[in-house]
Amino acid sequence: MILQKTIPYDTTPRKLPGIQPLKDGEWLSVDEAYAGQMQRRLDLLTSQRADVLQLSDAALPAAQELLDHVLSELPAGIARQGDLVHCPDGRVVQINLQDPLGTLGQICQEDFCILEKQGAEHVLTGAVLCFPASWTLAQKFLKPLLAIHVPVKDYDDNLARRVQRLFDGIQVGRGLWRFNALMYDDPELYQPRTEDDPRPLGGPEARYFRSERQSMIRLPQSRAVIFAIHTYVVDQGPQPVAASCD
Repeated sequence: MILQKTIPYDTTPRKLPGIQPLKDGEWLSVDEAYAGQMQRRLDLLTSQRADVLQLSDAALPAAQELLDHVLSELPAGIARQGDLVHCPDGRVVQINLQDPLGTLGQICQEDFCILEKQGAEHVLTGAVLCFPASWTLAQKFLKPLLAIHVPVKDYDDNLARRVQRLFDGIQVGRGLWRFNALMYDDPELYQPRTEDDPRPLGGPEARYFRSERQSMIRLPQSRAVIFAIHTYVVDQGPQPVAASCD
């Protein structure tokens, strides 16, 4: 099991979409689960690359800009030396500008999704997504925001318009973030599910609290919006079984 001890933010439910300003230096982070999460990421990138990494040809410049941006804002514990990145688990990663998302997937705990404005909506044109929480990259790749959120409960046309306005309004250097929070029976990080096979809600004895810290920034050159996801899973211990009445 790959777990964190705590979640470093208040997970009290907020009204959707629950957006908050992103403070300087808080976009990317390294926590105590880094080594375990990165080993799982490397396994997936090696054995199931097409399932966890997709990039349209037209989005390569945005992905390269994203890699450059991450390398300029590496969190404490990760250091760049020339074309190499030294990671907290002792690995050294070669920077590959022709495989920007593959490089990022070996360095950061975060998953990264690239959304570019096409017509009236932002479209998912690339992603390295090793830890999906009950969705699949294959079904969302090259789709706009509204289609990406099928079949998310409460994501109706009104909320979709609000989210699109939010994406339109993200400014360079003024990122945003939000979180979700769900109970899972299984602590596995890689949990893909298709739209016609939704995740059953965690049972009354579900003990694993899973929360994604989802941050949104705008890249200055491509103008792409980057949706970064840092996944936390905490074991809350055995849950009491509700008493039954016959």
